[in-house]
Amino acid sequence: MITIKKVETDKELTAFIDFYTHLYRNNPCFVPPLFSDERNCLRHDKNAAFEFCESQYYLAYNEDGKIVGRVAAIINHKANNRWKQKRVRFGWFDFIDDTEVSKKLLQTVEQFGRSKGMTEIVGPLGFTDLDREGMLIEGFDELSSIMTNYCAPYYKEHIYALEGYEAEVRYCENKMYIPNQIPAKYVQIAKVVETRYNLHAHKPTRWSLLHGEGRRIFEMVNETYKDIYGYNEISRRQIDQYISQYIPIVNPDFITIIRDHNTPEKKMIGFGLSLPSLGEAMRQNRNGRLLPFGWWKLAKTLFFSKESRVIDLVLVGVLPEYRSKGANALLFVDLIPQYIKYKCEYAQTMVQLEDNRHAISQWGPLNPIVHKRRECYVKKIGNSY
Repeated sequence: MITIKKVETDKELTAFIDFYTHLYRNNPCFVPPLFSDERNCLRHDKNAAFEFCESQYYLAYNEDGKIVGRVAAIINHKANNRWKQKRVRFGWFDFIDDTEVSKKLLQTVEQFGRSKGMTEIVGPLGFTDLDREGMLIEGFDELSSIMTNYCAPYYKEHIYALEGYEAEVRYCENKMYIPNQIPAKYVQIAKVVETRYNLHAHKPTRWSLLHGEGRRIFEMVNETYKDIYGYNEISRRQIDQYISQYIPIVNPDFITIIRDHNTPEKKMIGFGLSLPSLGEAMRQNRNGRLLPFGWWKLAKTLFFSKESRVIDLVLVGVLPEYRSKGANALLFVDLIPQYIKYKCEYAQTMVQLEDNRHAISQWGPLNPIVHKRRECYVKKIGNSY
């Protein structure tokens, strides 16, 4: 007998977060999220996304009172207005291999959605496009990332066994081994872009990122990602939150900005933001906590190591009017020498829509290998209210 209960106390929220790490703690490919980040993301008083989102979290208990599953029900009103939809999202969806558990969790989200006038359920998705999204369907033996979900193969089987759910979109993640030198095609294109269009790569400093350039990067995320599936514009408060949360830990060597020198202000028209992968460091930190020793493993990866075996390509964007000019090549000509300098073995993209040919084609000269795939599911739930 499975019982579903709302998360209503601070203790229950902690249990909601910890269930995921407990479920996969013995899996060598699992990378736990940072507990403090998860907590801040899920708390209404901490996450700026609650300016336009509402949510409810649920835990599934077996007859012995043990937690056997979790799920978040989320309504992003801004995204629904942007895409003219009435959708409730399911996220943070994890469960033991028991179809009664997964079925009851999703039925609970469906009921929550109907009570709010929603007509479809979709997921796995977070509050916004910058949260973890998609259900892993290939790549279970690949090390996960702190920025993506991990799950067991049975998740997909459960979804397809439920009536009405179908895959709406598919994502892929690419792995590219770092070459000993910049691929000639990138070099050739970059020279043309510089001489013909007067576009040039620039290296930011931490100070410049904290005092204007960081904000402009996230404003450009809104401009360059606006037509991507399910995307909604991130707010000013969210941008401030991302800057304070991430800019202090980035290494400017792994960031490149493209500017148009034809404009008086040398307008920013593209960006590439990457980070040393925290996967290995967090994999050793099974509970996702920084204390007592987790902070040192992360700090060593971010600040003290001269080698970064894996690079996460977090955000890459070029304004639409500059994409046909080959501006992306400037990013790679600038970043690849840094990856070589830090003795990186390979770089990996975050989730990309499989039909986003422009985004995927930019990696061509690096011979990308698809090493993970994910799906996002949708179901019509009607509206009885």
